[in-house]
Amino acid sequence: MSIVKINALTVPDEQREVLEKRFASRAGTVENSDGFEWFELLRPVEGTDQYLVYTRWRSEADFQAWMEGPMKAAHQGGDSAAGGERPKPAASGSSVWSFEVVQQAAPKQA
Repeated sequence: MSIVKINALTVPDEQREVLEKRFASRAGTVENSDGFEWFELLRPVEGTDQYLVYTRWRSEADFQAWMEGPMKAAHQGGDSAAGGERPKPAASGSSVWSFEVVQQAAPKQA
């Protein structure tokens, strides 16, 4: 079964739009990675300032390969590669949670 990684990002109210725009502009960067299965950016509705970045992978090895390759390159690149300053992070904190999928269900086909 798959593995799930959830990155819980603490995002101040004034940075929400910045975070969402940054994720929108990265569209396609993870989708081409070997073993990638799913992505969702979850916006908090009430009671928290944490966004959840949900990704599902075929295996831990696939996730680690993405972390060491495309993800690392993307976070080291950006404006600093062109000689400018990197934009400050939109999140003020981050925590990664790891899970193994032990059961799953999908809607039944009609």
